[in-house]
Amino acid sequence: MQEPTTQDLARYIYTNGKLIHDRILKIHTACLQNCCQGPGSIGDLSFNQINAIMAVRRRGEVHMTELSALLGVTPASASGMVDRLVEKGILVREHCREDRRRVKVSVSPGAIDQIRQIEEAVLQSFFDLVERLGKQTAQQWCEILGKIKKVLDAEQS
Repeated sequence: MQEPTTQDLARYIYTNGKLIHDRILKIHTACLQNCCQGPGSIGDLSFNQINAIMAVRRRGEVHMTELSALLGVTPASASGMVDRLVEKGILVREHCREDRRRVKVSVSPGAIDQIRQIEEAVLQSFFDLVERLGKQTAQQWCEILGKIKKVLDAEQS
């Protein structure tokens, strides 16, 4: 049997990474439809708005310039998106104490519970997956993900 090329390996990783991404997206969508509906909820938001919320959630708080870079959108687009999410009570925008020209964004306390429901559903899905994989395979997966994280963290530096 022929040794796989770097391109073959990259394609395989990318394809299976998309499967995991799609699984998470499917769970997000189901949660938004089932448990996060009504006025002031995150259930009626666009995919890009959900991405923005989750990016802010992962970091606790984020400066507007950093958020636009994370989302790959212009600062004006990020600002408009944040404006709409602030109006809905999902995000909170405040000026930095150190530099009043800089604005930081965080998730509002009212939206945290809805986001936690989504995170719990995703975590439960991965718990089920780990049980089906078995502990040894899951441990190997964790070791590989740890190496991937180191490479990606080094890129950030």
